[in-house]
Amino acid sequence: QIHLVESGGGSVQAGGSLRLSCGVSGYGYGTNCMGWFRQAPGKEREAVASISPDGDRTLYADSVKGRFAISRDSAENTVDLLMNSLKPDDTAMYYCAASKRATVALDAAAYAFWGQGTQVTVSS
Repeated sequence: QIHLVESGGGSVQAGGSLRLSCGVSGYGYGTNCMGWFRQAPGKEREAVASISPDGDRTLYADSVKGRFAISRDSAENTVDLLMNSLKPDDTAMYYCAASKRATVALDAAAYAFWGQGTQVTVSS
């Protein structure tokens, strides 16, 4: 079982930055692909980014490429999402997720464990 706790959300003006962090506990951190997803009110959940167990491979949704960066710290058992050049369209609840596999993926079906989410609000 893997337990995930997100932090770092908040309100920011367009063009600003935020860093989200996900604390991971339980077996599997070092062997599982990790990801960030988001869901805005009235919209479906969408993938944001994914990172391999060793951190060497990453995958991003087209909407955040060049603006967001996912990273992981094995010593701290954390997965971070640095978000730059934020836009109002980035407003959503952001969720950290852990896959049961090592392969990076932007498919929510590949992820078995989810955090409670942290809210990000970007004003224009």
